[in-house]
Amino acid sequence: QVQLVESGGGLVQAGDSLRLSCVVSGRTISRDNMGWFRQAPGKEREVVATIGWSGGITYYSDSVKGRFAVFTENDKNTVYLQMNSLKPEDTAVYFCAADSTRRPPTTAESRYDYWGQGTQVTVSS
Repeated sequence: QVQLVESGGGLVQAGDSLRLSCVVSGRTISRDNMGWFRQAPGKEREVVATIGWSGGITYYSDSVKGRFAVFTENDKNTVYLQMNSLKPEDTAVYFCAADSTRRPPTTAESRYDYWGQGTQVTVSS
């Protein structure tokens, strides 16, 4: 059984940092594209960052580029999202997801077939 479990969310002030973790069991993340998505209240879920299974190619949405970093620790089967200089507009539930197709990494949600339950990040001004 595949499980993705996120942690590390919380309530912080603008300008603070958080590191989200996503521990994966039942799959080997070095063979999957991994993605972080978020959903703010009243909004659709959007991609935040992705990291490819081959070569670790990364993608960041324009709204987080330069502030967030996605990386993996394959020996821990864990993917991280380091979030710096947080802004109130970063407030959302953050989800990690795995794309097992072994195709080039994508931002398309439909390609991600395994999802975590999400962790809440709240940034106060």
